[in-house]
Amino acid sequence: MNANAKNVVITGASSGLGAGMARGFAELGYNLALCARRSDRLEALKQELTSRYGIRVELLCLDVNNHAEVFCVFREFQRLFGRIDRIVVNAGVGEGRRIGSGHFDINRCTAETNFIAALAQCEAAVEIFREQNSGHLVTISSMSAVRGLPKHLTAYAASKAALAHLTEGIRAELLSTPIRVSTIFPGYIRTELNAGAKKLPFEVSEETGCRALVAAIERKPTTAYVPAWPWRFFAFCMRVLPLRWIVKFN
Repeated sequence: MNANAKNVVITGASSGLGAGMARGFAELGYNLALCARRSDRLEALKQELTSRYGIRVELLCLDVNNHAEVFCVFREFQRLFGRIDRIVVNAGVGEGRRIGSGHFDINRCTAETNFIAALAQCEAAVEIFREQNSGHLVTISSMSAVRGLPKHLTAYAASKAALAHLTEGIRAELLSTPIRVSTIFPGYIRTELNAGAKKLPFEVSEETGCRALVAAIERKPTTAYVPAWPWRFFAFCMRVLPLRWIVKFN
C-alpha cells in the first residue's frame, strides 16, 4: 500500500454510482473509506478492490438518514486514515410520485434523503476540512436539478436542485480557503437504480458513466455535467427553453 496515497470517502458506495466511482478512484491509487447501509455488498467490493489494486479500504455501515451517525462515521474515517482528502456526497434515492396523488410519504423520504441527509454529510465534511484547512467536497446532484420537472420527477428534481444550491452556498463560503467544492450533474447513467426503466435518452453504461464522473471530479471543477456531451449543451437548453417544451421531453 502507498502510505502517501490520498484518502477518499464515498457515501452510498454499495452499488451504482458509488461503487462505480470507488472502482475508478481505486484504479487511480486512492485509499477508500466506503459507507452504505448494505455491509455485505461493501465487504464484497472491498475484497474486489484490495485484491485488484492493493489499496487500503475501510468500511463502515451508515444510513445517512441517521444524521448523528453521519458525523460519527466521518470522524471515524478521519481517525482511521489521519486525514481525509475528498468526500463524495453520493447517497440518495430516485423514488418519486406525482404531487397531489396521495404519495406524500414517498416524496418526503426522497426530499429527506437527497437533501436533509446530504446537508448532514456536507456539515460533517466541512467541519473536517476546516480543521485540516484542506479537502475537496463533492456532491452528486443530477441533470434533473436544472429545471422543475413534472410527473414522478418533481420531488426528486427539487431535492437535487436544493443540493446543488446548498453546494454553491458552501463554495461561496469557502472561496478564500484552500478547500475545493464541486457540484456534479450526471445525465442518464444506467445503474441498478434505474435498471427497470425504459431506454433513457443519451444513456451510458454504469462503467462509462462512472469513468466520466471520476475524470470530472479529478479536475476539481466548480460544476460539471457528466458526460460532458451532450449534457452541458442540454443544461443550457433546459435553462432557456419555455417550460412547456421541457414538459414534452418528460
